[in-house]
Amino acid sequence: MRIILANPRGFCAGVNMAIDTVEQVLKTRGAPVYVYHEIVHNKHVVNSFVGRGVTFVNSIEEVPNGRVVVYSAHGISPEVRRQATQRNLIEVDATCPLVVKVHSEVLRYARDGYTILFVGHRHHDEAVGTAGEAPNHVIIVESPEEVEALTLPAEAKIAFVTQTTLSLSDALRTVAAIKKKYPNVRHPAKDDICYATTNRQAAVTQISGDADLVLVVGSKNSSNSMRLVERAIEQGKPAYLIDDESEIDLKWFHADQTVLITAGASAPEHLVQNLVRRLLGEFGGDVETSTLVEEDVYFELPKSVRTLAVIS
Repeated sequence: MRIILANPRGFCAGVNMAIDTVEQVLKTRGAPVYVYHEIVHNKHVVNSFVGRGVTFVNSIEEVPNGRVVVYSAHGISPEVRRQATQRNLIEVDATCPLVVKVHSEVLRYARDGYTILFVGHRHHDEAVGTAGEAPNHVIIVESPEEVEALTLPAEAKIAFVTQTTLSLSDALRTVAAIKKKYPNVRHPAKDDICYATTNRQAAVTQISGDADLVLVVGSKNSSNSMRLVERAIEQGKPAYLIDDESEIDLKWFHADQTVLITAGASAPEHLVQNLVRRLLGEFGGDVETSTLVEEDVYFELPKSVRTLAVIS
């Protein structure tokens, strides 16, 4: 078997920052630590933290009064912050800075009286948090068909922003529909889809031509991991999303295949290496890395973590 490892793959700067934030809170305060929503969408990362005394909650009411709560990388709404203040919680915000950028865009457009079309998946944590910044101004649209169904007044001022983890091709189709229907629509000068999402999808597009099959390491609730599978399928390749090596089906493979392996931005590298070891154990072969671009983005830990260390 020929195994190609896509580069870049796996953790992005925002995920590294979010995970390091929880690690630092555990070190500073000790267990239990409460995290609002999954810190990142990966079951192995979440289960590892659970085993060390982290409790993931879907409601601020689940956090005891006065305790520390960490906000996940996907961002939260002002309403969640208000509830946290009411409960005297100590807030540590691990929202990815690229998601914060989209929140700021929504606030600016809302302040200027725009109706904002949020291109994304309406039930995703990022969409819920971003729309919550200005719920009376934001309409979530998932597809060109939903854009066509809109009935906004002719005089409405319209802008759009996008979820950071979208499929590039899907986003382009929906954005094209918005621009066609609303030629005067405003939008940010710089694309909202994050560098890591763009790079990982581009790597699959470029490298999958050499592969017979694509494996994406990531959890089912990871938007960017799902998009990598879709991108491979768009290139005409069979593709599977797996949490780890235990989920592969040997019927997918034959010994002289070329298999491309990549990982979503919230999937740890050790899961990729475990998968490679299993494939080599089953089929033998060689491993190579194909690099599209080297990433060197780094995000500092949030100020709230440093403040927590001071008050502990």
